[in-house]
Amino acid sequence: MTTRTLISPAALARPRGKAVYWTVLTSVVVLFALAFLFPVYWMVTGAMKSPDEVARTPPTLVPERWHLGGYQDAWQLMQLPQHLWNTVVQAAGAWAFQLVLCTAAAYALSRLNPAFGKVILGGILATLMVPAQALVVPKYLTVADLGLLNDPLAIWLPAVANAFNLYLLKRFFDQLPRDVLEAAEIDGAGKLRVLWSIVLPLSRPVLGVVSIFALVAVWQDFLWPLMVFSDTDKQPIGVALVQLSQNIQLTVLIAAMVIASIPMVALFLVFQRHIVAGISAGGTKG
Repeated sequence: MTTRTLISPAALARPRGKAVYWTVLTSVVVLFALAFLFPVYWMVTGAMKSPDEVARTPPTLVPERWHLGGYQDAWQLMQLPQHLWNTVVQAAGAWAFQLVLCTAAAYALSRLNPAFGKVILGGILATLMVPAQALVVPKYLTVADLGLLNDPLAIWLPAVANAFNLYLLKRFFDQLPRDVLEAAEIDGAGKLRVLWSIVLPLSRPVLGVVSIFALVAVWQDFLWPLMVFSDTDKQPIGVALVQLSQNIQLTVLIAAMVIASIPMVALFLVFQRHIVAGISAGGTKG
């Protein structure tokens, strides 16, 4: 049986049908590309305008004079290298803690069949129903009692408790072929050896997705780092941009925002195939 479509294959095979099809497809793709890329273009070129031109009404689409000094001023005046390094340390630590502990917990719930495993999983998923804002005060009091303020551990430890990533990993582990795992156990491999040698290599797509989610969550977080880092020298880039923007020209601030967004854009461009593969793999039966 052939799939029914709005336009029949015979109509598409005609020269006029092909022309209409490619015209509509190209127009839609160009419109979507402009809708997503125009804000990026506006931000990048806004940093190259003079302060008067940025505030002008109506705005100019192309800078009258290209000023590249805004990026240099942002790099130096706003101490971007230090704050970018703070963000990298916080994001990398949260990613490492989350990947190790969430993977271990998901493997235990999926393959080790612990007592009351379904109850534990239900309790973990129930935390997704609690608004994140409701947990801010208890988390802050706990971190303060432990003396972890102005310490990267204040970012790393709360990031470990990520119910969504744990559930995503468990669902993927549930779909792994049992024959392969049982064959490894028959050959004498223990539970940890099966996890290290069989499960983790098969789970690269979903581990890539979890890694992206973990890094982006820490990189774009604002409220929690603002509360736990009162020391300006230890603040991540998102908090520092707000704290240091009081006496900074608008063009310099825009340039700093462009620089701050480059790592996440580069991360997406490099790992976009892994993201798509991981999401599709998580939805397929093994």
